[in-house]
Amino acid sequence: MRLASYRRADFSGDTLAGAVVAVMLMPQGMAYAVLAGLPPQVGLYASIAPLLLYAAFGSSRYLSVGPVAIISLLVASTLMPLADPGTAEYLQLAILLALLAGALQLALGLARMGSLVNFLSHAVVSGFTSAASLFIVLSQVRSLTGIDAPRSKDVFGMIDSLVRHAGSADPTTLAIGGGSIALLLLFNNWLPGRLRAWGVPSAAATPIAKSAPLIVVVAGSAVVALAGSAAVRTIGHVPAGLPAIAVPSADWGTTKPLLAGAVAIALVGFMQSYAVAKSLASRRRDRIDANRELVGLGLADIGAALTGALPVTGGLGRTLVNYNAGARSPMASIITAALIAITLLWFTPLFRDIPHATLAAIIVVAVAKLIDPKAFVRLWKYSKADGAAWLATFATVLFLGVEPGIVAGALVALGLHLWRTSRPHIAIVGRVGDSEHFRNVKRHKVATVPHLLAVRIDESLYFANAAYLEQWLLATIAERSEVTDCVLIMSAVNFIDGGALETLENLIVQLREGGITLHFAEVKGPVMDRLDAVGFADRLAPGRFFLSTHDAVTALE
Repeated sequence: MRLASYRRADFSGDTLAGAVVAVMLMPQGMAYAVLAGLPPQVGLYASIAPLLLYAAFGSSRYLSVGPVAIISLLVASTLMPLADPGTAEYLQLAILLALLAGALQLALGLARMGSLVNFLSHAVVSGFTSAASLFIVLSQVRSLTGIDAPRSKDVFGMIDSLVRHAGSADPTTLAIGGGSIALLLLFNNWLPGRLRAWGVPSAAATPIAKSAPLIVVVAGSAVVALAGSAAVRTIGHVPAGLPAIAVPSADWGTTKPLLAGAVAIALVGFMQSYAVAKSLASRRRDRIDANRELVGLGLADIGAALTGALPVTGGLGRTLVNYNAGARSPMASIITAALIAITLLWFTPLFRDIPHATLAAIIVVAVAKLIDPKAFVRLWKYSKADGAAWLATFATVLFLGVEPGIVAGALVALGLHLWRTSRPHIAIVGRVGDSEHFRNVKRHKVATVPHLLAVRIDESLYFANAAYLEQWLLATIAERSEVTDCVLIMSAVNFIDGGALETLENLIVQLREGGITLHFAEVKGPVMDRLDAVGFADRLAPGRFFLSTHDAVTALE
């Protein structure tokens, strides 16, 4: 962000948005830190330097970075096998994890590898998000109810543990947790419509509706103070003051176990942040630079590490609030960071009586909406391959854990893509009436020429599918003894690799020996350039290249 070009007219909108996001982010930041197994103040530390660094180097005017539930879950799943939550060792590993994830994002951004966003399919991300959100919701039942049950690393162990220890639930904790959820849902679902019906201006309605996290925190703290129940767990003392700046130290033995988690956090965090930023940019016709996003997020994570915090990324809920509250530039994030810093300096004693049940309620309400089984149904109806990738990711996250789930989903999606492209759709086509249009003989009433076989290939050709084309074509011609000419229509072929080129050359020879001449139609310019570079036309003769299927059929019929 360039302060020299900042417009004073934007300041009022940025100030309001920054204040609203700060009200929302403070309880959320503490809640997500606790979800990651870290002290609550770490979530506040993650809401200062990262916001400032992203505001300076990111490409979105509206994105609000900070702790988010999915990244907190990734932190916990990475660190719990290595150290006990709440210990100094655990905190140092979380800080180092933020540094590694940030360094990876920064390196990818500087290397201009923002296209990595395309390597995890929508199905994989959706399946991962639903499973992770379900896992998060179940993990918060202990805090919502006061059940004294041991932690578990899988969903079914977690459910079993909760059921066996259900008798240890604390009524006061349960009342606080249930009441907090009810109040949050009331503010999220009922209040916005009521405010509009009452004629409240949107500039005032947004701050009111989005103040729910702060209100439940205040209400929960008041209940604790009045009830005086020792059974209700609270966050206790929160150290006052800004975080100290320090460079985390580590050796290879400490770093190696964190690498897989750092890669997962870097990629998932980038994908989530980029998707949120791009969706809002389209509303204002802004442009989001994927490489600059990687740099901005990388520096934000590095800033988190240098200030003793956990990894961060762009949050959907906070960003929408930032946008709807009137943010016009990254100055809104700077104001948010300033307000959180002021809170850390002078108001941390107010946090002492905040119940863990209230923080758990904030997490549950925020992530429950991300559980989307309808996405699987929709994907399965549209594409069995995408549906299988969603299901594989979802099941693996639940049974084996978060990082294996991402890897499994990506491998399934890649494997299904390879299988699908290795068996391309191939259609015999004929002329539609007296027109110059040619369509699949199985779908349309068309006219064909007995001695001419016109075949359309609906996929680029590479080593994995060229043999399938060869076998299909030879088998089809073997059933049609009258065929003397064959035209391959290449309108959907964008690339032919070396293996496919060799297969085509062999196919020319095999057909020629059977008295059949092979021709090509509608070859795209870049593909034709490569064929010309190796003298393919000489090998094809007496076969020819035709500009269109109409030209080919007219010349050969």
